[in-house]
Amino acid sequence: MQPLISVVCPVHNGGKFLPEAVSSILAQSHRNLELLLVDDHSTDGAVESLNVADDRLRVISSPERGVSHAFNAGLAQCQGQYVARMDADDIAMASRLERQLGLLIENPGIGIAGACVDFFTDGTVGQGNRVYRDWLNSLTQPDDIARAMFIESPIPNPTAMFRREIIERLGGYQHPGWPEDYDLFLRANAEGIKMAKPPDTLLHWRDHPSRLTRTDSRYSLENFQRAKLFYLAQGGLPERDLIIWGAGPTGKLTHDLLREYGAGVSGFIDVHPRRVGGRKRDKPVWEMAAALRPGVFTLVAVGARGARDEIRSYLATHDRVEGKDFLCVA
Repeated sequence: MQPLISVVCPVHNGGKFLPEAVSSILAQSHRNLELLLVDDHSTDGAVESLNVADDRLRVISSPERGVSHAFNAGLAQCQGQYVARMDADDIAMASRLERQLGLLIENPGIGIAGACVDFFTDGTVGQGNRVYRDWLNSLTQPDDIARAMFIESPIPNPTAMFRREIIERLGGYQHPGWPEDYDLFLRANAEGIKMAKPPDTLLHWRDHPSRLTRTDSRYSLENFQRAKLFYLAQGGLPERDLIIWGAGPTGKLTHDLLREYGAGVSGFIDVHPRRVGGRKRDKPVWEMAAALRPGVFTLVAVGARGARDEIRSYLATHDRVEGKDFLCVA
């Protein structure tokens, strides 16, 4: 029987985590699947030592190095109508694929299904991860995901399930100078592809020191910001007077990248008394009431915990609509 779902799992030196990741997919409540384990030039013997007697598992070798190439090599051999992503160090809950498939079947306007996650480590999950987890898991509806798209990637990459025609239309993962997964979801957003998640926790996302997000320079904060502003400058900004809320490091980086991509900025907003009335990047720094001027569009580039919600509340109180009059980019 031809599989309905193809799960693509790139692996480079999966080590002791790989067997549990593989088992969690093969034990899914939805049985009509194939698992394509794409070996990205591993040297640790983990792939070869797998002892799995299940003809739904196919092991292939990536012709080129890197996680994007490995996924795309798997995609080229998929047989399913739906394509799901999996990482070699995570654990999928047994109902993951069933719940995501149900969401896509019941909602034909949704092109990509993510999932809520829980982090786990060999030690203690830090406060930063708990805050990030709660933020991710609060974003389940398409409108909420679209509004949050330029804050951080609202779809955890190893949870993604795509309609096959969507991931093929997007051309799989590309190779920018920033995170390849965030780039994919930014491209999907730019094309108007809707994304959603079932409300349940469906993946245990493992945090460990050798994760790409901790070891690869593409995942630096500057490169995340570069990705956001590249796509905003490509057509995501209205033709209005552009102001950056935040004259600190993130705001200045936002200004510099927008200028690099050909978008002009009129000035900054800040609440610090020593900054208001001064200049940053040779632009004026105004009080927050500047965001209420007619014809202004505000990019909120303040990353301090809790500040984003306070700014949103202030702007909403003055009838400013997120996505229409302002956008959070930090």
